[in-house]
Amino acid sequence: MAKDLTLLLIIALPLIGFAINGLVGKKMPKTLVGGLATGVVFAAFLLATTLFSGLHGTQIVNLFNIIDFEQLRINASFQIDALSVWMTLIITGIGSLIHLFSMGYMSHDEGYYKFFTYLNLFIFSMLLLVLGSNYFVLFFGWEGVGMCSYLLISFHYNDAEKGLANSLAGRKAFIMNRIGDVGLLLALFMLLGQFNTLEFLQIGKALETNTALQGGAMIFITLSLFIAATGKSAQIPLFTWLPDAMAGPTPVSALIHAATMVTAGIYLTVRSNFLFELAPFTKDIILYVGLATTLFAAFMALRQNDIKKVLAYSTVSQLGLMFVALGFGAYTVALFHVTTHAFFKALLFLGSGSVIHGMHEEQDIRKMGGLAKLMPLTHFTFLIGTMAISGIPFLSGFFSKDEIMAQALHHNPVVYGVLVLAVTMTAIYMFRLYFLTFQGQFRGGEALKSKVHESGLSMTLPLMVLAVLSIFGGLLNLPGLFFKGTAHWFDHYLSHGTFGLSAVHNAHLDFSTAMGLMLFASAIAIGVFIWAYLTYAKKGATAKADDALTGWEQLSAQKLYVDEIYNTLFVKPLLALSDFIGKVVDIQLLRNGVYALADGILNTANLTRKWQTGFLSSYLFWMVFGLIIFVAYYILKLSVWH
Repeated sequence: MAKDLTLLLIIALPLIGFAINGLVGKKMPKTLVGGLATGVVFAAFLLATTLFSGLHGTQIVNLFNIIDFEQLRINASFQIDALSVWMTLIITGIGSLIHLFSMGYMSHDEGYYKFFTYLNLFIFSMLLLVLGSNYFVLFFGWEGVGMCSYLLISFHYNDAEKGLANSLAGRKAFIMNRIGDVGLLLALFMLLGQFNTLEFLQIGKALETNTALQGGAMIFITLSLFIAATGKSAQIPLFTWLPDAMAGPTPVSALIHAATMVTAGIYLTVRSNFLFELAPFTKDIILYVGLATTLFAAFMALRQNDIKKVLAYSTVSQLGLMFVALGFGAYTVALFHVTTHAFFKALLFLGSGSVIHGMHEEQDIRKMGGLAKLMPLTHFTFLIGTMAISGIPFLSGFFSKDEIMAQALHHNPVVYGVLVLAVTMTAIYMFRLYFLTFQGQFRGGEALKSKVHESGLSMTLPLMVLAVLSIFGGLLNLPGLFFKGTAHWFDHYLSHGTFGLSAVHNAHLDFSTAMGLMLFASAIAIGVFIWAYLTYAKKGATAKADDALTGWEQLSAQKLYVDEIYNTLFVKPLLALSDFIGKVVDIQLLRNGVYALADGILNTANLTRKWQTGFLSSYLFWMVFGLIIFVAYYILKLSVWH
């Protein structure tokens, strides 16, 4: 009973914050608005820690019944297990830090109360998504996250300079996610048709005793679920919305890209592991789509000059890495990288927000440089995040990436070779970003340099907490080379506490191979760091102007022209079709047809109203006339029968 109440409070607290700030936040002091929004999410995190510490097996909390037919029953119910509790810890823990950062970052924004209202609703929707015990509740959270992302990405829709671009970015995210959502709906209807339920546990247990669904039906269901995952988790071809999502305020970027929305597709796949394990064809597709995504997104990030765009393409690339792990069936490995990525990517996005705040909204790294002395705390924490994502030894990203690389080397050495190229590019563009931003000479002019300042405590405190997590996050799943007693704790925790995962075993390399892999990965990261230091710090190289780029640099800067290709293939034809329908079908057929129908009704009314004379004698005449006709018809009918 205590767990039931704790779970309901975790879900209800962000909803309460949303309701209070949404209704009366405009009349409340900003400090109270931000404090309330941050407090409810942090309180939810504290309650989640109690669930984590007292976790034993799987527990279902049924709130109420939604649909109850003879062969179909759908409940508003929630599931407490290792996977849902861990995701809740990430969402509320990282989310509370982002809320705290936002109190400083958004302090001068006119829509302050509205921003925190949306943030709380976002957290509530994400909690529904990960805590629901069935696909129906998950779907409500899924759609809620999509709606909130639209509201937050286009938050500054009335900005004088960028309002239209912000609105278009929000619309793009909304539409591309709706494309993915079609896949989720198809999967839900197929699951209902096959199992008469949407409960995770019931479907999983039915598959344990009935393997007849390993054919086309299972492939269709899993492919539909993967289509949904490509939308939320920004995989090829539905990835272009995520870099454009940088139009939202920087805390939104951290919330969407680090701990919540983009991890929804990963969570959906891991939660549905019992389905994907029966569809090896779909797992192969996941593997190669993830591989292509991580490679192409890393290439696109190499020559981006917007500090947030570099991190955005980095997120797409890292998500591709996670899907590669999912394609190998290494679900706990993917979740391990989700966790470490939440630490260092939230740190990097909030660090970029601190830079943008200190630089008075400037985002172009070509106008930065030398910020290490001007913003020392932001610089130090950003460096830790950069080293973690680049795979510098013994930081969190080093261990989680190494696990994925180990799976690739064990299953497919060719995939491993491609991943080596992708992670090398990751180190290149991240150290390029770091050195151009924080080292060398300031390139933004003396007027701007005199205004640059370190951020306040509400913004730097989350950076320090995330920096610590980025350093020590790898301790969650240390390899078994030197740490026999605590080796693979995270893997053990998830696999033994989540339905279906106990039957999936990750590959573990022998000592010499694992050591060689770790040394090789370390050499790449350290080598790239030395190269970047010599190139950007010693030689003073800077980013080229756009018109000076040629060859592969031009392709990278223009993101392989994917947006232009989509615009030519889909957007322009759709707009042309809409214009045609608007002019021909709408005006000539629909409108003229409606006008003709209206005129016909009016003319008919003009004729029939003449019968309504208002004289009683006329009405009596027609009544008698009708009776005579009826009697005559009845007599005629009887005579025909006889």
